[in-house]
Amino acid sequence: MSQSSVNPPPHRSSKPTSVLPYKTPNLRDQYRIGKKLGQGQFGTTYLCIDKNDGKEYACKSIPKRKLICREDYEDVWREIQIMHHLSEHANVVRIKGTYEDALFVHLVMELCAGGELFDRIIQKGHYSERKAAQLIKTIVGVVEACHSLGVMHRDLKPENFLFSSSDEDAALKATDFGLSIFYKPGDTFSDVVGSPYYVAPEVLRKLYGPEADVWSAGVILYILLSGVPPFWAETEAGIFRQILHGRLDFESQPWPGISDSAKDLIRNMLNRDPTKRFTAHQVLSHPWIVDDKVAPDRPLDSAVLSRLKQFSAMNKLKKMALRVIAESLSEEEIGGLKELFKMIDTDNSGTITFDELKEGLRRVGSELMESEIQALMDAADIDKNGTIDYGEFLAATVHMNKLERDENLMAAFSYFDKDGSGYITLDELSQACKEFGLDDVHLDEMIKEVDQDNDGQIDYNEFSAMMRKGNGVGNGGLGRRTMRNNINFNLGDAFKTT
Repeated sequence: MSQSSVNPPPHRSSKPTSVLPYKTPNLRDQYRIGKKLGQGQFGTTYLCIDKNDGKEYACKSIPKRKLICREDYEDVWREIQIMHHLSEHANVVRIKGTYEDALFVHLVMELCAGGELFDRIIQKGHYSERKAAQLIKTIVGVVEACHSLGVMHRDLKPENFLFSSSDEDAALKATDFGLSIFYKPGDTFSDVVGSPYYVAPEVLRKLYGPEADVWSAGVILYILLSGVPPFWAETEAGIFRQILHGRLDFESQPWPGISDSAKDLIRNMLNRDPTKRFTAHQVLSHPWIVDDKVAPDRPLDSAVLSRLKQFSAMNKLKKMALRVIAESLSEEEIGGLKELFKMIDTDNSGTITFDELKEGLRRVGSELMESEIQALMDAADIDKNGTIDYGEFLAATVHMNKLERDENLMAAFSYFDKDGSGYITLDELSQACKEFGLDDVHLDEMIKEVDQDNDGQIDYNEFSAMMRKGNGVGNGGLGRRTMRNNINFNLGDAFKTT
């Protein structure tokens, strides 16, 4: 499949017997399996229904007989970690749970019933510029989120984007992270992965980095606007020759009627020199993408930055509780954050310094002043020792959807409620602060801020309300689909080799 994982499951035989480093319940005890929804290279996706509440999900079942060697097992484990790492993004399919039995690994995910972007392109032919800009903004927004979290997708194509429903204005969501990998700045890769029409020239030359994802997104944009791929031929070898040496066609229909701004963006996304190619951040800042009526002059903060900002605005009790929750999460849920920490901690000291944080944020497109970075650093540095350790980093960057789960909130509340009385008292809070290395804390104020009935202590409902307050969730979906009927290109035939 691809390269070996940085976080392999703890097995040491030549071929492991399991993907997950722990036993799971039986999938069929919790879900009823329904009709087949799709077939991929490694797994089959089925409809599955939760027996408890009747909710529908998609279940990707990967047969273990197809996992030939250790690397294949590690690839599936990494796919699970990456999905957890990205799963709070509004335009990434959310993973609900993972199950394993003797024959299969099952990934239960959010159901996207609206079908593939690929099918809508074929049905439509090609899109208006306005609609194409909305779609590519979503696609490149996912790429930017991946890159800012230290993940390269490596298989971006219209088949891997699903609509949440068949509605005109349904949200578009990325799926299938089976070829995705964690990377650090400066890492290069040599394994040729991806799909023929979308693969970047440097991938074919076997020396590439995350810039390859932007190339693939550029190919998708060209197809959205014209209905045909920019580089194509009758054979796979012919397609690769075109990718390496072919000329971009902006003369054939419908290109004469398409704006210079759109063509400028495509040229910059399909620059064969990855060092001169636009980054995801630059694509989102391009005038053709930016909606003059609404848009700020720069894209949203990177995922890391927006989480740090959110964390910095929290009170001390909430910060401590988040650290308790973060440290209790499973390896699959925080494996991605561990990789991100290693990416920013460039000297591998186990702590992040101000300079490392500044450089890490700069690499993901941040334009913050030093004073603003220092403020974020101070907020994340719970014990005030001048650096951010791994536990502090987890607390500051773990996403709020992990925080809001009842079992996590109960566990955090129990940590503070030392005597199990159902209340967090002044003494218990004082003890917790000592354990966290916090001094000079105004405990009365901390309790007063949360204590709604003014009885001088915090019950579970008050604690839960504080934890859930102000946890906004990501970007919205896409605007309304344009109804204009465009000319239908016979795209189905062009893509038969993928």
